[in-house]
Amino acid sequence: MRLVGFLLIAIVLALAVFAAARGVGNAYVFYAGYVILQYVVIATAWNILGGYTGYVNFGSSAFFAMGAYSTVVMVELELPIPLPIMVVVGGIVSGIVGLGMGYLTLRLRGVFFAIATLALAIVLETIIVNWDFVGGGRGTYIIRPRSVPLFEDYVQYLFAIMLGLAVIALTTARTIERSTLGYGFATIRDDELAAEASGVPTLRLKLIATTLSGAFMGMAGAPFPYYISYMQPASAFALDYGVNAIAMPMIGGTTSWVGPLIGALLLATLQQLATVMMSGVVNLLIVGVLLIVFVIAAPDGIVGLARKIIARWRT
Repeated sequence: MRLVGFLLIAIVLALAVFAAARGVGNAYVFYAGYVILQYVVIATAWNILGGYTGYVNFGSSAFFAMGAYSTVVMVELELPIPLPIMVVVGGIVSGIVGLGMGYLTLRLRGVFFAIATLALAIVLETIIVNWDFVGGGRGTYIIRPRSVPLFEDYVQYLFAIMLGLAVIALTTARTIERSTLGYGFATIRDDELAAEASGVPTLRLKLIATTLSGAFMGMAGAPFPYYISYMQPASAFALDYGVNAIAMPMIGGTTSWVGPLIGALLLATLQQLATVMMSGVVNLLIVGVLLIVFVIAAPDGIVGLARKIIARWRT
């Protein structure tokens, strides 16, 4: 399926999802749906670096938080910027952070790179905690606009923004997967030394991967201050983002754009149901249990398991 065809189908499905959510007539659908779509974007972004390229990023919350706090800065400066532009700015800020991190750390490999990304999150959180302009450790309130044209309330608007961002992220991931860039990423994942010996510009490709991954995480974080209304470092740098960003692609499957989508829809939906029926405390427990199950039963994720079943059925 060509890019234009895929994009048109994705847009039609997104419009159908929005219409269905509106038809339910329950505001909570938009609150929960926003979180699920947010994780679709984050999981897809993580997979560009972690799945396609094979570099595990433990610092996803850092890029998400940079996008969120770029919005806080614009709000504090009282700049009359619409939210879609804030999303773009958040993506640029986090993309630059990703590029810088890549330049400084991508000569590291394996566990050393993973530890470096975790250290980045800790350093950035420390800076934010001590930055009074954005509220520091005490946090700051973000007041939503009372109304938005064409939408019944602001949460519906946030849901629509994240729905559009999910379409863009998935389309980008699918395009990368089937392009020369994606093949370059795969050579790094499979055998980086062999790729370098074959003339593949591995450092350049890794910088592209860290920039794209960071940019999409930042865009996912940019609307977050308006969603949560009270912004503090503990919310933006929450452990949930780092853990879920890794778990969702692992459960869904890391070698295809479909894997992060399936993993995010499954895991985020279960977490939202658990929050309503039990408590948000069990969210990470759900992640841990599912990860153990899939590592043992389906190490290639749901997509990999489906491919094996189809291959056996054909033979």
